[in-house]
Amino acid sequence: MSTETEEFLAEMIHAQSAADAEIHNGDPAPRIALWSHRDPVSLFGANLTTIGWSQVEPSFHEVASWFSGSIAWDFEIVHAHASGDLAYTVAFENSEAITGGAPRKYRLRVTHLYRREDGVWKIIHRHADFEPDSTTPLFDEGQP
Repeated sequence: MSTETEEFLAEMIHAQSAADAEIHNGDPAPRIALWSHRDPVSLFGANLTTIGWSQVEPSFHEVASWFSGSIAWDFEIVHAHASGDLAYTVAFENSEAITGGAPRKYRLRVTHLYRREDGVWKIIHRHADFEPDSTTPLFDEGQP
């Protein structure tokens, strides 16, 4: 891992982890603060997709409304790299939160893209999806 990548991770990941835990407590403000408010930005979430800051920002309020308590949250980085003013992370998010009045555990595969703006790293894209069920076949019987 390059020094540039280590510096990026040291600057960004703790704040991002704290913000993502807070959205599970119903508070979108820390996540909103970490995102670029300059287009292009995009969110390909596990449950919704929006493009452009005018749509992305309200979606964080919607996501926060789904949760009423963070029990546990972990950001497990698989790959990360920073070069110049662009960076990315590929990770798993392991969450346990209160939603619909009951605790729920889930694991997301996530990719984030970051852009350095005025010397500060900002998130510009998030793609998240649920891990496929290992019992779900990739192909129907008789297909390659």
